[in-house]
Amino acid sequence: MLTERVEFQGPHGKLSGKLDLPDGMPRAYGVFAHCFTCSKDVLAANRISGGLAAHGVGMLRFDFAGLGASAGEFGDTNFSSNVEDLVAAADFLREKFAAPRLLVGHSMGGTAVLAAAHRIPESKAVVTIASPSDPHYVVNALLHEHLDTIAQLGEARVKLAGRNFNIRQQFVEDATQHQLAERIARLGRALMVMHAPGDDTVEIANALRIFGTAAYPKSFVSLDGVDHLVTGREGAANVAAMIAAWSGRYIEAA
Repeated sequence: MLTERVEFQGPHGKLSGKLDLPDGMPRAYGVFAHCFTCSKDVLAANRISGGLAAHGVGMLRFDFAGLGASAGEFGDTNFSSNVEDLVAAADFLREKFAAPRLLVGHSMGGTAVLAAAHRIPESKAVVTIASPSDPHYVVNALLHEHLDTIAQLGEARVKLAGRNFNIRQQFVEDATQHQLAERIARLGRALMVMHAPGDDTVEIANALRIFGTAAYPKSFVSLDGVDHLVTGREGAANVAAMIAAWSGRYIEAA
């Protein structure tokens, strides 16, 4: 497997990415969207993308604007900008290699993938891993103690995953504007929903809503014993293998 560092233009400036490639010619390309406040190098993104490359799928993982090595200020970003970054990543692959036929998103990245899929017409298969069914879930679950401060002062310093981030009112308002039920119902792509029953960060009810709203073809995979961040090497390898096996019939070009 070969990993190439890449850069491409996003709405907030240059976005930093890594392209994990198989030893031979890729049978398809895909994009991996990382979790909220994470980066392209978080264990789940690294191991699952690498695992898919080992199964013949070239995977682009990148830092959303304001995170990792990408340009921009995190406080200026929101769910809408994440969707725009995903579209920019697909545009980059389309121009330099081949348009992505597989879209994979972890946690909030999966929610963004659901919102962005219709703007990537070549995409044939979508995978969500431990994802909220709606971006406002992050506001309710992670920011509820700070909402009064954000409303009064316009922003608040919030500790997430051990790091401090500025969360502004525009982030809250943007998350509220997105209603994904209709988008999921009209996804028009094969869907695999993956979620651990014991996920204590994003309740499995989110996965059930996504799966219940989507039309067929769709599949549900219970990730028994896997934590929300998919930190275990074996768990990540199993996730990659299942995605590769399931998506093959959809993503391989005729």
